[in-house]
Amino acid sequence: MTGQDTLAPLLDALPLGIALMDPSGKLLGVNKTYESLTGVDGEQVIGLDCLHALRCDYCMKNCPVRVGWKEYRTRSVEANIINRSREKFIIKLTISPLLDASGTLKGIVETLTPVGGHAFDKVASTVFGLGEMVGRSPQVRKIFSRTPSIAQTDSPVLVTGETGTGKDMLAEEIHNESDRDGPFVKVNSGALPNELLESELFGHEKNAFPGADMAKPGRLRMAHGGTLFIAEVGDLPMSTQTKLLSYMDAHMVYPLGSAKGVRTDVRIMAASHRDLEEMVRNKLFRQDLLYRLNVIRLHLPPLRERGEDILLLQDHFLKMFQARFGKRVDRFSKNVDKLLRSYPFPGNIRELKNLIEYAVNFCDTQVIRMRHLPGYMLRSPASSANQPPQNAPERKQEAVRSGPPERWEDVQRKMILDALVKTGGKKQLAAEHLGWGRSTLWRKMKHFGIE
Repeated sequence: MTGQDTLAPLLDALPLGIALMDPSGKLLGVNKTYESLTGVDGEQVIGLDCLHALRCDYCMKNCPVRVGWKEYRTRSVEANIINRSREKFIIKLTISPLLDASGTLKGIVETLTPVGGHAFDKVASTVFGLGEMVGRSPQVRKIFSRTPSIAQTDSPVLVTGETGTGKDMLAEEIHNESDRDGPFVKVNSGALPNELLESELFGHEKNAFPGADMAKPGRLRMAHGGTLFIAEVGDLPMSTQTKLLSYMDAHMVYPLGSAKGVRTDVRIMAASHRDLEEMVRNKLFRQDLLYRLNVIRLHLPPLRERGEDILLLQDHFLKMFQARFGKRVDRFSKNVDKLLRSYPFPGNIRELKNLIEYAVNFCDTQVIRMRHLPGYMLRSPASSANQPPQNAPERKQEAVRSGPPERWEDVQRKMILDALVKTGGKKQLAAEHLGWGRSTLWRKMKHFGIE
């Protein structure tokens, strides 16, 4: 709850919306359930009149906050509000005055409780979070509810799911909730050459192979007391699979070039977007290693199967990049909302996050419109089948966005050049336009070779 740090954990845990106001009705803070019910951003409503955040029909009637208190007593009424999805539903609204010992009004507490439970089930109680991961779909809620108990064991965990579904984030959150004091160490099997993987995992002695000028401890020793997360474990070569299985049985690390083992206490977590059972049938993955890793298995569903989580995540990322870039971008246009709901997201959450970062960077208004999206989205089958008619400027912009999908590096270079043109080459103004510091702009200009 913004501005009420000591009360925040308690108020956020309560299953009803809560707002604190000063005597004039200006908001001092709201809890998470209030944000979920109304769709407001708790940071942005601070200092606003309550009626601008709540959008409630009672605000325009006899609300004592607006018309004045005839007597200081709690009022409870049924009222209508409009949620983030532009849906109307009924709430029980309770307004209570906070008085000091002399009877002077010092503040106001407002609570919201959906009537009948349907809206609460749909909007508030179904919003779950695990660290930076959020979701309300049944599959994700089940995973989030299991993680506290999983975190308290030392059993291996295998996380499966398509690329971009958040497998590494889930593994790290499980580690963070555990009692392990050691670090969370990652290694990506698919990003390293096979000849280096064994050295990365188990380390090596000096002169163990050509180029080994000094000894290296390896990730299994670096993760002592903590967790080793192996991303894309299906990409491990057979020889390394065998050595990993041996480690999981004995917890002894044998560096390359050494016959002396070192005992470490490491929890193993692994992830793969591949069908490991199919790889076992094709003799590409060891069956005994799969059995060893598969003690606890969690499957993250693709974003296209998570329903309203897309809306929740797009708002989550919008707020994240608002704060990061210092830009006042408040919402998505109806056309963009519709496109995001219908787009298949082959890159899943990672793709959604990247395209919203792109859109916030390019957005020059308070509303993200079709012209602010990456060009490849406007050429996707989902956009052509479901995209509503656009106005002429947006159609023109889409025509310009032809050719292959743009890389983020190219996008940033264009952003810098556009900002310099708009500001007449004044770097300080260009940095402010981009929402960066001057040193950040200088560094990126040097990186991209912009004179």
